[in-house]
Amino acid sequence: MFIKCWGSRGSIPVSGKMYVNHGGDTTCMEIRAESGELIIVDAGTGIRRLGNELILKGPHRFHMIFTHVHWDHVMGFPFFKPIYNPHFEITMYRCPFSKYLKTMLDQVMKPPYFPVRARDLQANFKYIEVCPGPFRIGSIEITSIHLSHPNTGTGFKFTENGRSFVFITDNELFFPHPQGLSYEEYVRFSQGADLLIHDGEYTREEYQLYKGFGHSTYEDALRLGLDADVARLGLFHLNQDRTDRQMKLIVKECRKRVRQAKSRLDCFAVKSNMTFQL
Repeated sequence: MFIKCWGSRGSIPVSGKMYVNHGGDTTCMEIRAESGELIIVDAGTGIRRLGNELILKGPHRFHMIFTHVHWDHVMGFPFFKPIYNPHFEITMYRCPFSKYLKTMLDQVMKPPYFPVRARDLQANFKYIEVCPGPFRIGSIEITSIHLSHPNTGTGFKFTENGRSFVFITDNELFFPHPQGLSYEEYVRFSQGADLLIHDGEYTREEYQLYKGFGHSTYEDALRLGLDADVARLGLFHLNQDRTDRQMKLIVKECRKRVRQAKSRLDCFAVKSNMTFQL
């Protein structure tokens, strides 16, 4: 399984010399199965660059999954060039919003908010109902879990050849949003993962101001990684104001705590264009 991050920033894209190392694009993940299928998770602004690559290199058939449809996870969709190209076939998975996914995406491209209407898209779209049960895309098995986040959402585990990647963004580990689960359930879902990427937007001090907004502290994300005994933990949904220097200090602090816990966990911050091979 090959994984690439096209955007790890939370809430809103940012730019400037203070954000060059980690990047400013919002959530978009690329996953490629050994069997050849391409899976795209979320359509934040990072999907624009991915779309440019697909136009040049293909493939012309791929799959799209959404964790939820808050703006930062769909704002790149209207600028994703394959949706305007009749040579592309896109399979959309109605998870977690069942029959409403198409309606929600159509709202992103609706006057007076956007000049091009969804009815003008040229790609061939196919919608499939899959959640809540496990499903497969090629050689990858996918299981889901409810996020603890306003307006709900879904986290995913991708498993192939005994290797697993758990992607849980926009998740407040210790605040019970509707349909959110207990901390222990997120531990069980993530148990033994080769790679866990989890929301780590806030510091403990910041969280006092934003409790209930649907995001975790990096300390709580680290606790989850340690308790679930994962091999690698990537801090994700980076705060829109978090500079490269500040992120470096957070990772340094996490690695210090890992050593104190006598763990072999590899903790890092997820950057745009970062790749993984499981």
